[in-house]
Amino acid sequence: MTADGQPASPPHAAPKLARRLGLFDATMLVMGGIVGAGIFMNPYVVAQQVHTPALILGAWIAGGGVALLGAFIYAELAARLPEVGGQYAYLREALHPALGFLYGWVLLLVIQTGGMAAVTVTFARYFRELTGKRAPEGAIVLVTLAVLTLVNCLGVKLGSRVQSALMVAKAGAIVVLVAAGLWLVRQPASLGGPLLDRPPSWDLVTAFGAAMVPVLFAYGGWQTANFVAAEITEPRRNLSRALLIGVAGVIALYVGVNVACVRGLGAAGLAHSTAPASDLMRLALGGAGARFLALGIAVSTVGFLSQSVLTAPRVYFAMAEDGLFFRAVARVSARTRVPVTAIVLQSVWTAVIALSGRYDQILNYVVSMDFLFFGLTASCLFVFRRRGEGERGYRVPGHPVTTILFIAACWSVVANAIYRYPGNTLLGMAILALGVPVYLLWERRRKKESLVQ
Repeated sequence: MTADGQPASPPHAAPKLARRLGLFDATMLVMGGIVGAGIFMNPYVVAQQVHTPALILGAWIAGGGVALLGAFIYAELAARLPEVGGQYAYLREALHPALGFLYGWVLLLVIQTGGMAAVTVTFARYFRELTGKRAPEGAIVLVTLAVLTLVNCLGVKLGSRVQSALMVAKAGAIVVLVAAGLWLVRQPASLGGPLLDRPPSWDLVTAFGAAMVPVLFAYGGWQTANFVAAEITEPRRNLSRALLIGVAGVIALYVGVNVACVRGLGAAGLAHSTAPASDLMRLALGGAGARFLALGIAVSTVGFLSQSVLTAPRVYFAMAEDGLFFRAVARVSARTRVPVTAIVLQSVWTAVIALSGRYDQILNYVVSMDFLFFGLTASCLFVFRRRGEGERGYRVPGHPVTTILFIAACWSVVANAIYRYPGNTLLGMAILALGVPVYLLWERRRKKESLVQ
């Protein structure tokens, strides 16, 4: 046995990932993968689409319901197949290795790194504002990514502790924001009034659908905790619980923020505020409140980055282990038991995107690809149940109806993106399609290597 209670590796055996994360760590990973800077900005985007308190709050509650359905589904998938790579492994085993590869392909090229690049730049701007430093934005981006990369290369437990501390801090900032909006605004707006802002019609349906896009984007990220299933103790029990507890906690935080924003700013005021959380804190506590909120956003962004650096590289590691990516990416440090090359690779590509200034364009088509794969991954549950694979610990309540509802919700987001932003969506699909010949090349190489061996 090793000093931390892990089975010792046989002499000359390649080091493996170590199970060092418990229920609390996994729960903080779930919440940290969801809560970024979006909740501080997205409320006004929703209020621009629908204009009554009932519709605004209804969109956030409905989005929370979709996220909870996703948590139910991913909890059962985690119980049935608690393997490194999470979503990649489910697609590979249930549908086809090519679909797993394509998910990892777009995750590395655009979904994860594009989002991380945007968040890193956001952190750099708030850091300069808070500190008054005149350091170049690019330099702050590079230093931030380098520090988080180093922390996570030193071990999954250290990376998890840093991420958990940041998640607790940003949850505290959100609680202060909610409390300020509910009790410190002198002339709060009413949460009552008419339910609808227009007669029931197709126009109302499409407007509510458009409002749901930023909501679902803000709720996304619960799935990233599944990437580290191989490093969670008793993953069939702990990961399933963490998904449900974590998503429920985020729903409470998000709905609370929007109740506070609507009460403090009013539905119309919220729609006209591009920085609603900052405006709310300024209204409640003056300049000191706005500065506190800026600090909260900075902590939230770096917390999201910390979680991303910890979790997503496990997908590229799993691809490399399967022979579908560079072998070096599958190497695990003998000392820290983490995939150092995979972590560094993701951070380097994130820095390239951030410094190129192309992250805004990438974010325009991230949503459609992300939700396309959410739906595909949920469909894996039908395959696993039909085959009778995996342990039957946790089961999705209301399956197959609830699973079909989740898939329909995900693919309706994709359809809406194609309808409203055809150019951006088609560009994203083109990047996805480029992964097909790349997969075929890696698959051919893998087969040749297996013949040689």
